[in-house]
Amino acid sequence: MTFQLAACAEMLWQDKPIHWRASRLQEMGFGVGLWNWTAWDINALAATGADFTIMNGYLEGRLADAQGADLLLKSARETAQVGKRLGVDRLNLHGTGLGDLGLPIQQLWHVSPGMWLRARDTLHRICDMAEEEGVTFTLENLNLREHPGCPFNSTEDVLNLVSTVNRPQLRINLDLYHTQIGEGDVIRWADACLPWIGEVQVADNPGRCEPGTGEMNWAAIARALKDMGYDGPVGFEGFAKDDPETALGAFRKAFTL
Repeated sequence: MTFQLAACAEMLWQDKPIHWRASRLQEMGFGVGLWNWTAWDINALAATGADFTIMNGYLEGRLADAQGADLLLKSARETAQVGKRLGVDRLNLHGTGLGDLGLPIQQLWHVSPGMWLRARDTLHRICDMAEEEGVTFTLENLNLREHPGCPFNSTEDVLNLVSTVNRPQLRINLDLYHTQIGEGDVIRWADACLPWIGEVQVADNPGRCEPGTGEMNWAAIARALKDMGYDGPVGFEGFAKDDPETALGAFRKAFTL
């Protein structure tokens, strides 16, 4: 197997307890992705012994204003402590806090040059804290169709910020589902982001289900990732069209070369 495969536990077996889902993913040989830790029993999750690959790295805050940055740093430090209890590999960030259905808590449609500088400085502060705590953060690209008004959302925006900061404590969580909707050209974007990728996340489009249920050419994408030298984690952050175990089988098949 070329890649380190994982799946988002919160999007699969939604009628089962979260620790059951984590245990089942571990039994099937997958790492485990999580969203917000406050919804779950951390002790029960830790007891599964699962490999937790990624988790939302903050509960509130924003990159591009002073108050939001302070909130983000405080929240991210608290989350880093929880992440260390679970042994989470990467803690994930967005340009702003997301609420119900992934909608930005404060929508922002115009990003000024000064806000870019603020976001850069905030990410340096995140890296300073991450270095102290011994953790790694990622910044994820999103699409504006599903996350309207989210600043620094595009693959290009995320690449610009992470490459400008250019520190090992901050990587890109390259979500190819969002890239497909927002920009397309996913293989070229993956190649451009390659030096800074911490994780690649996938789901087919339309539908956000497993590979093979939508329009994306996963055979070509997986081969391109391998050929460009990527051998890191690939996480399925999608729903099962029908049965979760069938969906995970399709995901494994798509990324086994």
